[in-house]
Amino acid sequence: MTPKRLVFLWNNIGPMHADRLEAVARRFPEAQVQGVEILDKAPVYDWQTEERPGFEKTTLFAFAARPGLMARTRALLRTAWRLRRSTWFLCHYERPEVFATALLLRLAGARVFTMGCSKFDDKPRRAFGEWLKSLILRPYHGAIGTPVRSQDYFRFLGFRKRPVSGPYNTLSIARMRAQAEGTPEPAFAERPFVIVARLVGKKNLAMALGAYALYRAQGGTRGLEICGNGPLEDALKAQAQTLGIAEKITFHGFIQTVEISRTLARSLALILPSIEEQFGNVVIEAQALARPVLLSEACGAREYLVQPWVNGFAFPHDSPQALAGFMALIDRDETLWQSLCEGASASAPRGDVAAFAEAVATLAEPA
Repeated sequence: MTPKRLVFLWNNIGPMHADRLEAVARRFPEAQVQGVEILDKAPVYDWQTEERPGFEKTTLFAFAARPGLMARTRALLRTAWRLRRSTWFLCHYERPEVFATALLLRLAGARVFTMGCSKFDDKPRRAFGEWLKSLILRPYHGAIGTPVRSQDYFRFLGFRKRPVSGPYNTLSIARMRAQAEGTPEPAFAERPFVIVARLVGKKNLAMALGAYALYRAQGGTRGLEICGNGPLEDALKAQAQTLGIAEKITFHGFIQTVEISRTLARSLALILPSIEEQFGNVVIEAQALARPVLLSEACGAREYLVQPWVNGFAFPHDSPQALAGFMALIDRDETLWQSLCEGASASAPRGDVAAFAEAVATLAEPA
């Protein structure tokens, strides 16, 4: 039975969340699709909140208001009660206000599901913490995660008999490609490597700079462009100076999704060297624009989207030598690069929002 209304909760509705809502609206043309965001601005990312035709959006607070836990809980519970005759999909299950909302919805008879991309190997785990998470997840009828490690983690946390669908991590391939239209295509030799990441410790950019210095020392001539902001910007610029590579690196700061599309379109490859990375949505963005990816084995996108010698390469997060070697490999072999680009384009549909809409349908329309 098709639900009459589907409600999705995120901390903030950015471009990729809006992509997912639009896809669900297309998949369920007779249903009302509603997005609820707690804040009108993301605390971590500076992306612009999105409103598009096809779904309704409810914003509970302005970011500047800095609502406390009790205020957030009251607002969410009021919204949940008002929309209790809906099928709900909630992100951030670990937050007290979201747990309270899930519990209220379950008691009110609503069907409620959780969404997320955490993996067991993201960080050291303790038995008590994992047991507590399993209790917090009890109100949910099922979950949406991304294969493979995210879905396995949901099963570990108690979803062995409850349905687990996916993928969760998706965005609009068509939007990324449309945003890149008209971008000048540089010659192969002029394409830079690109990193799109917050400038924080877990993104492992200090290692990436070390790898880039090794690549340059081995005769590499390409530039490196870094898109993102964060507290380590000054430290990374200082490291680049110390390594003697500062003149070859461009720090763009935070850029919106349109400029990300254009930057990736003229790149040689995306680099994602994270120590901890639940998934890595920028991998989908790169593949949408037919660009290969060099990413660490810690990234959740690795086994789902990246195949060695097909559309990219994976490396240990603590091996700048391995990353430098892969950079040199695709730098010098245009035939290999073209093959990897074709593989990346072929892989892109796996990360498209249509797959997320089907995951929603699997749970919202049980057999």
